[in-house]
Amino acid sequence: MANTEKKTLSRKTLNKSFHHWFYGHLTVFSQEHMQTFGYLTSMLPIVEELYDSKEDQEKAMKTYTAFFNTEPQLGTVIVGVTASLEEARASQGIGVGEVDDTTINGLRAGLMGPIAGIGDSLVVGTLIPVILGIALGMSSGGSPLGAIFYIIVWNLLGYFGMRFAYFKGYELGDKAVGILIGAQGKAIRKAIATVGGMVVGGVAATWVTVKTSFRLTNGSGKSYLVLQNQLDSVYPGLLTALFIVLCWWLMAKKNISPIKVMLILVVVAFIGVLVGFFNPGLTY
Repeated sequence: MANTEKKTLSRKTLNKSFHHWFYGHLTVFSQEHMQTFGYLTSMLPIVEELYDSKEDQEKAMKTYTAFFNTEPQLGTVIVGVTASLEEARASQGIGVGEVDDTTINGLRAGLMGPIAGIGDSLVVGTLIPVILGIALGMSSGGSPLGAIFYIIVWNLLGYFGMRFAYFKGYELGDKAVGILIGAQGKAIRKAIATVGGMVVGGVAATWVTVKTSFRLTNGSGKSYLVLQNQLDSVYPGLLTALFIVLCWWLMAKKNISPIKVMLILVVVAFIGVLVGFFNPGLTY
């Protein structure tokens, strides 16, 4: 039978659910289940408040045993959305009305892929490099301020950003889908990606330096061609730019892992020193 009683989750329960996700989204993480158990721990206080009988609680929790994996920071919005849907299901009664297992799991499955792509681009590909770039600037001369800055800022942004996403998802319900993957979300992602690219470019230009020691000398040992000076007169920082573009090309276009790219750079540097193209400036 349909349940005519309108049920509303308390702020305390919503906070508890959010903290379960914030601290435990990687609970019992495995290749088979990924974030499934973290999702279950987050939904447990929601289900316990909405349903009185153990039988109804068990039925509701079985909904969230389906596989789940996404970018955990931005993916918090999915947990908020399903909290809202679970509230609606409890009000109508399990198995009665429009909100059922298929509705909830269909939304979860449909969102976790796009949210993973968006979150990886915004959080991993943009936000973290921006914060690290600022932290590197504060770490000059071996100062610990950069590390302290990163730890504090990342944790604050992570906590309050995930909290905002959770409660905004709960507030909007299934309306959040259109905002996240619609035209508005696309414009926001493009703007943030542009800013992130500018910051990463600025960090690379500031902290990466590639110069050559190649020069030609005459019979008396005097240099009559210094390659680095010639390059600087045409395009200052040309070798640095070429190496950065090379790294980007290898990772983005050839799908080579960052570790393999670093090994390639080590080999190039080693050969370059052997043939005299690079000079590490070491004295023994």
